[in-house]
Amino acid sequence: MAADADAKLITHHRCSMFADARVGDDAVLQAMAPDFERWVARMIREEKYFGWFALDGGRAVAGAGLLLLDWPPHPFDPHCAQRGYLLNVYVEPEFRRRKLASRLLAFAMAEARRRKIRVVALHATDKGRPVYESIGFQATNEMIYVEPADA
Repeated sequence: MAADADAKLITHHRCSMFADARVGDDAVLQAMAPDFERWVARMIREEKYFGWFALDGGRAVAGAGLLLLDWPPHPFDPHCAQRGYLLNVYVEPEFRRRKLASRLLAFAMAEARRRKIRVVALHATDKGRPVYESIGFQATNEMIYVEPADA
């Protein structure tokens, strides 16, 4: 399981994930990285972020994270005050198509179940969607608003 010393690696995976998905240019990702690294280290210390890695000869070639969010009870789970959020699921290109993401997601989902969290959400790329659907995730009607940077 990830420790706060793994924040740099998790940040690398996150930036690589967004670069692969063509979300944000290099300048935006470089600007995001230091803030994200500090944030994820703090979330790990506060036991709100849990991360797992697949290793090849000591090198982390894939990773996945589960973030615990305070969330009001909801019709999907009328009693739990938390929701899980999967993030930073990334596999280095030369290690793809080996079920590493699926194996890491199994750890994340087991942790959610251990904590009795029944609702877990994520944002999927087109390439990642089949992996998530294969373990039971469904598309929803969620929307997002992002305040323009120049506002």
